[in-house]
Amino acid sequence: MTSEVAPGRVEQAKSTRWVLAGALVLALGGAIIFTRARKAAVAGAAPAESAALARPVPVVVAQASNRDVPVFLDGLGNAVPLVTVTVRPQVDGPLLSVQFQEGQQVKKGDLLARIDPRPFAIQLHQAQAALARDQAQAKNAKVNFARYTALHEQGLATQEQLDDQRATADQLAGTIKSDEAQIENAQLQLAYTEVRSPVDGVTGVRQVDQGNVVHASDANGLVVVTQLDPMAIVFTLPQDNLPQINREIAGGLEIEAYSRDGDRLLGRGKLSLVDNQVSLTTATVRLKGIVPNPDKALWPNEFVRARLLLATRKGALSVPAPAVQRGPQGTFVYVVLPDQTAALRPVQVETVQDQWAVLAKGVVAGDQVVVEGQNQLRPGAKVALRSSVGGQASGASAPANIGNDAQQSTPAAKGKHGGAQP
Repeated sequence: MTSEVAPGRVEQAKSTRWVLAGALVLALGGAIIFTRARKAAVAGAAPAESAALARPVPVVVAQASNRDVPVFLDGLGNAVPLVTVTVRPQVDGPLLSVQFQEGQQVKKGDLLARIDPRPFAIQLHQAQAALARDQAQAKNAKVNFARYTALHEQGLATQEQLDDQRATADQLAGTIKSDEAQIENAQLQLAYTEVRSPVDGVTGVRQVDQGNVVHASDANGLVVVTQLDPMAIVFTLPQDNLPQINREIAGGLEIEAYSRDGDRLLGRGKLSLVDNQVSLTTATVRLKGIVPNPDKALWPNEFVRARLLLATRKGALSVPAPAVQRGPQGTFVYVVLPDQTAALRPVQVETVQDQWAVLAKGVVAGDQVVVEGQNQLRPGAKVALRSSVGGQASGASAPANIGNDAQQSTPAAKGKHGGAQP
């Protein structure tokens, strides 16, 4: 049996083949056009890239040099008064008057308050009267003792009578000493009715008003007097810094106290104490320095940024800190060569102090390093010196892309006075 194909189906198959053939021709044509366009674009980009490489990049440079770089250790702390005294009455009685103003600068011995002195004046008078009475009795006992001594020598008085008179005279002499002590005590209690400042300082808030009855056992006292000059700075540093501090402390170390944001210098002084133990919870050690404070720039309990001058690196090879960059291979700087091209130099950073980075290797003194414009540079690029900062960094602090290990390290090279550290 023979099958036959309908004429309509044959025509449909022929149309499909023509459509596919047309699509293939169009695709081939598009590919050829795209390839030619891409070659043209690449050919045009090559001169543009060459022109970009030839265009000088404006940069700011500074010269690497050997200089003395102070090495600081920074810590947070508080300003603490050397002396804080709660002035309390030492006797009980009505408060007759208050002789100070709140916040007043007072000197040691200045009168702060008066307590009613009359009860203590009466006690003094009574003690003085008892002394006068006992002195008269003692005088009479001495006369009797002398009389009985003469009678005993004549055989008219017994030894017992003589001993009794001697004991009476000695007893009254002891009574006189007791009376004198009572007088001294009464005078002291009377002096306590005048409350005086025990130290130089500034008064705080008045705790008791005039007219109240005050007691020696009052917890709050009359006022708190705080010494403001000099002021102590108590701050902490990591325990890892202890070996470096112990190496340098014999020569005396200086500290600087700055405001909490680090913008204002509040005072300079000397380190006076390294605590005798490390905190188990924070692995830090407390230090204390004494800072003169004549202008009251430091205030009790104020948060401060303390800087301990640990040493001074003598003749250290230094570059401005903004010149140091960090890449996949570590820290590096761009150096401007004599032909005005940039070269990438890997460097080893020992420490970063303020605006200076101390380098162990990578550059030599006299090299021109780029401190601004590094983000547009690559090795071999032409540079144009926009300005020269004469060895001064354009930024005051180290860039964020320098590792913390470089910023926190403190080299053990030369001590504060230039001597080699062990």
